[in-house]
Amino acid sequence: MSNFDLDSSEIGRSSKWDGLSEIDEAIRENRLTEYRFRKAWADPWARGLSILVLTLLVFFVGFVIYWDVLRG
Repeated sequence: MSNFDLDSSEIGRSSKWDGLSEIDEAIRENRLTEYRFRKAWADPWARGLSILVLTLLVFFVGFVIYWDVLRG
């Protein structure tokens, strides 16, 4: 989203609807994030890389727990 889009969307706001516009913006951003995650998951290379990174993170957390808690 460019800065132009952000500036133009804030022009029509009144102080009476500030809370609702914040909710609307949060919903829009969440939909964009969800779309990006779904699009990345549909790509085989991105899915493989995601699984690899999460697997490495789980092994690292397991190693830290083993080294500090169980062995310490």
